Amino acid sequence: MAPVTNVSETLQAFTMAILNNADICGTKCAIGAFPEELYHPYMIDRIGVIVCRKGNFRFTVNQKEFTCYAGQTVFLSSESSFCVLEASADMQVHVLFYNVESIRDVLGSSVMNMRLYALLSPGACDIWITGQEEELVHYISLLAAQEDNPATPYSDHERKLLLMAITYRLCAIYAERLNASGMIAGRRMEVFIKLVELIEIHYAEHRGVKFYADALCLSPKYLSSLVKSICGYTVQEMVFKAILRRSIFLMKNSTLNVQQMAAELNFPNASAFGTFFKKHTGMSPKHYRQS
Repeated sequence: MAPVTNVSETLQAFTMAILNNADICGTKCAIGAFPEELYHPYMIDRIGVIVCRKGNFRFTVNQKEFTCYAGQTVFLSSESSFCVLEASADMQVHVLFYNVESIRDVLGSSVMNMRLYALLSPGACDIWITGQEEELVHYISLLAAQEDNPATPYSDHERKLLLMAITYRLCAIYAERLNASGMIAGRRMEVFIKLVELIEIHYAEHRGVKFYADALCLSPKYLSSLVKSICGYTVQEMVFKAILRRSIFLMKNSTLNVQQMAAELNFPNASAFGTFFKKHTGMSPKHYRQS
């Protein structure tokens, strides 16, 4: 593939990456329009970062409307439905969607921080001025440019290192925001992280707050209040997000049918699993897999 050298080629390469459901969908330089596919509900099963350099754009995430202005950065959690409504004529944005699963094996201790950032943030979408927009743009450009380079024995390792670098930067940005807002308070955050670890192990079998409260030697009421104050979700919503994440992974990376997925995730039948999945994604398992 020839190197991307201008805005139109950048937009075209970004569009093709989205259509091919690539692990990394990024823009090498700023673009003044979004791909047509993003003007329709687009299910983001990865981390999304959009840095707005000029102008503004309106969009929805899970049918809730937002506006991003010049100087701001949009952070999109995975398993969110993203749809652009309109963009100003002078808009300039850098965009990156990437799949963290490709570096899960090398993230090590930062995995928990990534979950706090990408999966357990107060909402599916956050917009704020981080003060690190230039650094984020640099990472996005490097990742997009790397995708254009010819494959070599080292290219996969280079890609992983770049993904790790931006992942650590995102963790640091989000942790700094939590600290600045006074949301982290020692023991409370320790309990919260232990809860996340428990959910990752037991989400298929236990979906109620009582199991996790008992495991942490806390009352369900106290645990519920603590979790809601830190991440904005209930314990059950956190469990549901873990189930949904695993469901999407199975649909993309396995040949299991809906009945088999339902059994693995401890649903009574395929119908119950299908109802759960459609409620949280707006699509049936069959239609999601086809799309």
